Amino acid sequence: MVLLDGKKTSADIRKEIALEVEELKKNNKKAPHLVAIIVGNNGASITYVNAKVKACKEVGFESTLIELPKEISEQELINKINTLNNDKFIDGFIVQLPLPEHINEENIIMAINPDKDVDGFHPTNIGKMTLNLPTFIPATPFGILELLERYKIETSGKNVIVIGRSNIVGTPISILLGQKRNVGNATVTLTHSRTVDLPKITKQADIIIVALGVPNFLKADMVKEGVVIVDVGITRVEDTSKKNRFKLIGDVDFKEVSQKASYITPVPGGVGPMTIAMLLKNTLLACKRK
Repeated sequence: MVLLDGKKTSADIRKEIALEVEELKKNNKKAPHLVAIIVGNNGASITYVNAKVKACKEVGFESTLIELPKEISEQELINKINTLNNDKFIDGFIVQLPLPEHINEENIIMAINPDKDVDGFHPTNIGKMTLNLPTFIPATPFGILELLERYKIETSGKNVIVIGRSNIVGTPISILLGQKRNVGNATVTLTHSRTVDLPKITKQADIIIVALGVPNFLKADMVKEGVVIVDVGITRVEDTSKKNRFKLIGDVDFKEVSQKASYITPVPGGVGPMTIAMLLKNTLLACKRK
């Protein structure tokens, strides 16, 4: 069994990006500038956004963190987005999800200029991705593709099962892996809560990508020997033995499934670090396009 080490791979990608940024500066070009907007004081969101800001500094990006009160109106947030859309010095920006209940996330995503949508969530970018046109690929699916490519895991002709159909991970990765691309050409089945007899399907899979947010959902008796496992899920559960009194658990029963897998991502340290790395890669792409 080989660990798909997202932490190490992410570090490699960040070093590559840092070298490109150095080259831009040598040629008297501006460094990429990423802006992150966070609304309210969601602990997990704050931790995640701070990690993004830290990663920007590491690779030589300019970064700006905009913290807004949770009481902000939807229109006020859209006004702030329009200001960023029109700021030529900003290459890309993200609005950290989830947002407070009184704000419609769809309206916010629609307000972002697709050319600065480095999260890859705008319908224009999703549409281009679906047609296999150059665009920003959503960061988590992009990270999965990169991880599979760098570990030289063959996808062409393979039977891939995706568990979970979210617009952020499950649906886009199912489309991408079925496309004609280096990491693609797979036969993909997208499964979800209405799928009948899921274990029968997963036992046929060469590669399984799980993105449910249900701790330890995928068990060893649901997979075959030699399967490749990509665990996107990450859930905090109480653990009094830990200093911070919680631990992070994925959607896969790692202890048992890892004994049958040929490759598997750990949680934490698998897909999570790759998501931030690919956000940086999208921001660099946005800068170079300009």
